[in-house]
Amino acid sequence: MAQPYEERNSALKTRRQQEDQRRMEFRRAIEDRCERRQLLAEIGDYPDELELNYWQAAPATSRRSAQPTR
Repeated sequence: MAQPYEERNSALKTRRQQEDQRRMEFRRAIEDRCERRQLLAEIGDYPDELELNYWQAAPATSRRSAQPTR
């Protein structure tokens, strides 16, 4: 049976808001990473240290552990 228009419209609006929120979180994460890299480039002496310092400063939740898949 078909849903009333208001229910479908409300569900669609909620889904769009959730998608927008996820997009904004992703965008903020990218901007944060770019800002960190730029700051480290300005204060760092060597380019190799830039990546090392970034990953050391990154929160543990953003790091991926490399585990073999079986």
